[in-house]
Amino acid sequence: LSIAKMIPATRNGLLLIGVLFHLVYLLSIFDIYFRSPLVHGMTPHRIPLRAPAKRLVLFVADGLRADKIFEPYHNETTGTTDELAPFLLNKVRTQASWGVSHTRVPTESRPGHVAAIAGFYEDVSAVTKGWKMNPVEFDSVFNESRHTWSFGSPDILPMFAHGASDKSKVDTFMYPPEFEDFSGNGDRLDTWVFDEADRFFDRAAAPGSELNQMMHQDQIVFFFHLLGIDTNGHGFKPYSPEYLNNIRHVDRGIKHLVERFEQFYGDDGETAYVFTADHGMNDRGAHGDGHPDNTRTPLIAWGAGVARTLPVASGLIAPGHTDFSRPWNLDAYERKDVNQADIAPLMASLVGIPLPLNSVGTLPLTYLNATEEFRARAALVNALQVLEQYRVKHDQKKQTEMFFKPYAPMHQPTNSPDHILARIRQAIDSRQYAQAEADCSSLISLCLEGLRYFQRYDWLLLRSIVSAGYLGWIVYSLLFIFKKYVLPLGSGVSSNDVYRSSSSAIIGFVGCLAFIAFAAMFYRQRSPAMYYAYAAFPAYFWTEIAQQLPLIQRIMADYMRAS
Repeated sequence: LSIAKMIPATRNGLLLIGVLFHLVYLLSIFDIYFRSPLVHGMTPHRIPLRAPAKRLVLFVADGLRADKIFEPYHNETTGTTDELAPFLLNKVRTQASWGVSHTRVPTESRPGHVAAIAGFYEDVSAVTKGWKMNPVEFDSVFNESRHTWSFGSPDILPMFAHGASDKSKVDTFMYPPEFEDFSGNGDRLDTWVFDEADRFFDRAAAPGSELNQMMHQDQIVFFFHLLGIDTNGHGFKPYSPEYLNNIRHVDRGIKHLVERFEQFYGDDGETAYVFTADHGMNDRGAHGDGHPDNTRTPLIAWGAGVARTLPVASGLIAPGHTDFSRPWNLDAYERKDVNQADIAPLMASLVGIPLPLNSVGTLPLTYLNATEEFRARAALVNALQVLEQYRVKHDQKKQTEMFFKPYAPMHQPTNSPDHILARIRQAIDSRQYAQAEADCSSLISLCLEGLRYFQRYDWLLLRSIVSAGYLGWIVYSLLFIFKKYVLPLGSGVSSNDVYRSSSSAIIGFVGCLAFIAFAAMFYRQRSPAMYYAYAAFPAYFWTEIAQQLPLIQRIMADYMRAS
């Protein structure tokens, strides 16, 4: 009966309830679609064999789309055709594995770097930080390395230093934020990175110095973030001379840095190089959406542990090519496309560090120049790492859910993860490496589907509650309008009394019980506090609607007479 008294007697009362309702339900978007997929508590896994490389060098050309670096450039002024990145394209033809790295929306710098370096796609909960910083701690290749030196933008580098378990293991060398001026030529940002790297090598050259000794350890990473191409793309568009010349500038700078690395390490053949981009750029000089110009980025890997792509016979077209890559004059060399998150397990495998704990990438085995056993064991580590995430997510849900429903495909008697792992290990022991790789791929796919299942586990319940709330609000508002303005009563007569059911007290009691049942379930499942508010509104609206059954009957009777 107390609920019945809550019906607003004035428009201001209805307005107050409406504003409060919409404010609360606006937040439901974040609880449904913007919950972090990251979990913690996994056991790290590493390949139990000697790594093919002692060190990794990662170049990320911010805002570089794939076609602009691979396709020949025709200069309409001079009438000549040349290559914008001759050094990198020479690596493609002689030493590298290469392809297109496919990103996901949002095609922005932070999520692109996270995908390539940490191995997972956009953590949607980062919307609460303005997409600038991840609100949940995550693992990365840098964090798993023995030490990482990073050079570049203050917009990107602090994110990985902040997330490191040991802050001292990630060193950052950054230019001042005011250097990022989109109104001028951005190649000066890359010049700063290359010059700072030169100064770094000069300091490290002193024999016996602490820096020199650190750089001769294994499992180390060097990261060079090159923002100039993105800056010029925004300022001048990706077909402008500034953008294209910046690609030339980056190619020359990388060639120089590779020479410095080889000179410093005496051409020991223990360095692996990876060149890629975080996202592309459309012809309007923008990015962020899922346009192919934004999602297709280059990937070129060479050096220790990386397979060389041999050319096919003259006149033939190597596997992987499509109409997109036909104009590149690279038909003789196999194009090995990957998903952007696959780059993280590739880099981790090359230097023998544990795969990032939150990675959902699949190791691209065709990029590895290693024994069949190494490839099979690397695939097994990849599968174990993804399976760890699934098991943590599974256990978390099982502990809290009242009516827990596991992911059915992972609980088949003859196809459970334990059965698949046993088959994989048996195949490796019997040297059936190809079979082991295939089983690992199947297990990874199964685990990724399971992770998606648990990420969306509460969607049906929450969306049902929210839908019931919005429908209840619509009916509740309409009843108020009918009662106050369409079917008004005479003065001195209360519409609350005339149009209220004689069973209002019982209906109110049932409504309270329904809300208490939802509240008890949320408490048992340790649900966020906002879940209680989401359930309170439909309980109130539909209780009020049921209590005004005589009004609904009057409306229906008038409609029938009018028709």
